[in-house]
Amino acid sequence: MESPIQLTEKAKLEIKTTLEANKIPDTYGLRVGLRGGACSGTFLLGFDTATEFDQTYVIEGIQVFIDKRHLMYVIGVSVDYEEGANGSGYTVSTAEKK
Repeated sequence: MESPIQLTEKAKLEIKTTLEANKIPDTYGLRVGLRGGACSGTFLLGFDTATEFDQTYVIEGIQVFIDKRHLMYVIGVSVDYEEGANGSGYTVSTAEKK
């Protein structure tokens, strides 16, 4: 099953490094979802375990959990990892519809 989201090479490397460095169990993966309402919501990223409401995808060995109720809102998003003067962290962007 193809994942509805993309992870950049930098994001994949950072996720794998974080999971290994913190000895996080294999049952954990990256949660991608929404916080708040669909129109005014913000993207939610974090390490979590799957629930019965999740659809699970595997992207190059990384488990990605997306709540089925959030699926339609996260289709096409890209997760990246950026390091900058103001710190580093994950970013989520939506692909422009053509």
